[in-house]
Amino acid sequence: MMITDLLASGYPWVKFLHVISVISWMAGLFYLPRLFVYHVESVEAGSKTDALFQVMERRLLRAIMNPAMIASWIFGLALVFTPGIVDWSMIWPWTKGASVLGMTWFHMWLSARRKEFQVQGNRLSGRQYRIMNEVPTILMIVIVASVIVKF
Repeated sequence: MMITDLLASGYPWVKFLHVISVISWMAGLFYLPRLFVYHVESVEAGSKTDALFQVMERRLLRAIMNPAMIASWIFGLALVFTPGIVDWSMIWPWTKGASVLGMTWFHMWLSARRKEFQVQGNRLSGRQYRIMNEVPTILMIVIVASVIVKF
């Protein structure tokens, strides 16, 4: 059995796993910036609450977001390589791909901000984190519209 046959026969399961992974990843991408808002606005650096927030942020990133992002990429690429799924002559795979790269950049940006909190080096305000919290929403809208509408 060729790999393309395997991908085609497993398509519903791969699609299922991709959707579950993306939902998990998005939950973290929405929640971590909110934690940063509360952390910067309500917590004194070096306090017990600061340590608690850092544990919550680290665990969210490492135990949920990182595995979900990796799984999203793996199952997404499996879908891309499944015969007959992507028509590269259309615009939608390119807008989705660019948006997924943007989502990955945002994930890495959040990871860098978490490390700044760890060394008491946060430079951003709660307002700035609130604004950045809109990034995954905008990217999600573009991704879903790209895949469903297929423009």
